[in-house]
Amino acid sequence: MTQIRHFLDLSDAGGDPIATMIGDAVTRKSARVSSPKGQPDSDQPLQGRVLAMVFEKNSTRTRVSFDMAMRQLGGSALILDSASSQLGRGESIADTARVLSRMADAIMLRTDDHAKIEEMARHASVPVINGLTDRSHPCQIVADLLTIVEHGKALPGLEVAWFGDGNNVLHSILEAAGLLKFNVRVATPAGYEPEVEFIEMARAGGAQVTLTQDALAAAKDADVIVTDTWISMGQAHAEEKLAAMAPYQVNEALMAQAKPDAIFLHCLPAHIGDEVNETVFEGAQSVVFDEAENRIHGQKSVLLWSFGLLD
Repeated sequence: MTQIRHFLDLSDAGGDPIATMIGDAVTRKSARVSSPKGQPDSDQPLQGRVLAMVFEKNSTRTRVSFDMAMRQLGGSALILDSASSQLGRGESIADTARVLSRMADAIMLRTDDHAKIEEMARHASVPVINGLTDRSHPCQIVADLLTIVEHGKALPGLEVAWFGDGNNVLHSILEAAGLLKFNVRVATPAGYEPEVEFIEMARAGGAQVTLTQDALAAAKDADVIVTDTWISMGQAHAEEKLAAMAPYQVNEALMAQAKPDAIFLHCLPAHIGDEVNETVFEGAQSVVFDEAENRIHGQKSVLLWSFGLLD
């Protein structure tokens, strides 16, 4: 029996397959430059396949990009959320996984606790894809890496600087760093560092990881500047956290420390005036809307890998 390819974290695929995904995404995106957004790719590799999308957290980019990814690959998607499905009335994740496996060809789950998606994968007989958990956000990072490559930067040896909360997005960046051999400077206030597991994972893969509370030092000669919202959905103690994060805002002074051709990434939604100011967000170095669009193209390649059509 063929092993099911779940995509819960980047390491489920590995460095070479992720590089293949990025190359495939570049090729497919280029091939459809003049096509209507809903027109399928010429080969329609997922014709007849259905992706069940389960949302326990709100979403704009994940919801639309997975739907469009399936359409462009020739398949289709359906949406469930807690409020309108039996998940919201106490049906177990295990039973949901077994039912959806009988009715759909793959499952995407966007939730809070990473243990939920691990349970979904244990009981599913089709691929399960992580659309976001509190632990990691691998599909976002595939899109980020695609954006970086599109803007002419090679991944091995790249210097990526992160500012703010040590959250799920940073965890996946660190995981990618070890797999694809780039370096990460992490500028966070004390008490908000990423989980040690991801730091060790990156270093074990050969990445240099620097932890600092000096934002300007972290930005020095960086190729890529990255941040994310400081307050995630449902987090408490917002005022205390905002105060701690204030010195890590991405602004002109910070961008001036990076390389002249550095790019600015943010997975969105952004809180202008908190983690980034308007000048940087709207400036020439910001590629955040390229990054948002690339959720479609990156996820197409994730889907193809999960279905065994990319190696």
